[in-house]
Amino acid sequence: MTGARWELLRALGAVADGPADAGTAAAALGLGAASAAEHTEVFVLNCPPSASVYLGPDGTLGGEGADRAAGFWRAIGLTPPTEPDHLTALLSLYASLGEAAGETRRAATAAALARSQAALFWEHLWSWVPGYLDAIADVGVPALTAWAQLTWHAIAAEYGTQPTPARLPLALRAAPAAAGPDGPLRDLVAALTTPVRSGIILTRHRLAVGAGQAGVGHRIGERRYTLRAMLEQDPPATLTWLGEEARRWERRHASRADGDTASRADGDTASRADGDAASRADGDAASRWWTVRAACTARFLRASAADARTRASESADHPGDGRHRWGAEP
Repeated sequence: MTGARWELLRALGAVADGPADAGTAAAALGLGAASAAEHTEVFVLNCPPSASVYLGPDGTLGGEGADRAAGFWRAIGLTPPTEPDHLTALLSLYASLGEAAGETRRAATAAALARSQAALFWEHLWSWVPGYLDAIADVGVPALTAWAQLTWHAIAAEYGTQPTPARLPLALRAAPAAAGPDGPLRDLVAALTTPVRSGIILTRHRLAVGAGQAGVGHRIGERRYTLRAMLEQDPPATLTWLGEEARRWERRHASRADGDTASRADGDTASRADGDAASRADGDAASRWWTVRAACTARFLRASAADARTRASESADHPGDGRHRWGAEP
């Protein structure tokens, strides 16, 4: 049974790798296969399966977020792979540590391996994967939504086996300031598209949805280009949609933070059925951190939307006297 547990995690991780490996792994898991185009849509264009995107201070691949993961590999005596923070690599390593702990006959070695596995789980998996799986579900590719649901249940089961950590993951303790009103438009856009600063994951897909709901044109391109264009076209409508999006993420995080195993919004992937091993009476500290960060962003965006509406009204009454707080910049 334990061997099947580790093989399940490896197979789940393989789905996030290249399309060829994903098809083989999906078949082994009894999941429908995503097409190459769907795989690219999810794992390349919307939700790269790398911790650095969600935990790094810049919200991009590589950099400090990847270096932190590489440091963990080195700390346990292993050479980091090319992408040390990739979900495929992290789940495979987690499974290997669990296997090794179960196979050794030396109690001290087993204990050391178990500690390493727990550190990997809290620092480099649980710190970002639950929200990431919700973002996968948002994209709406059925085969990969099913994968995300199965991955969630596997990760939630591991959550229930690991000792409660003494403190928050380093990436959260060292996170940069939350999104706020100071600075030019480019700084706002950068903060909102950096999950560890905003508490939300703004994928290309969600920005397209948001443009439609805000009634602004959707300019296809890199996420920051798209969001900036939305804000320049109609600040009040775009800020209102962003505030609602932040509130949606706040609720998602909160449902994990409070330890409630049943109340999740419809369509969310990281949902817990009654009896799931992931329930803890005192909730989850990392999820509480994400909840607070998303709530902070939601409050700021609501206030900014109200301010933008006031400015728009004043501008209409007195043309030429000013422009929106985040209007077009040179």
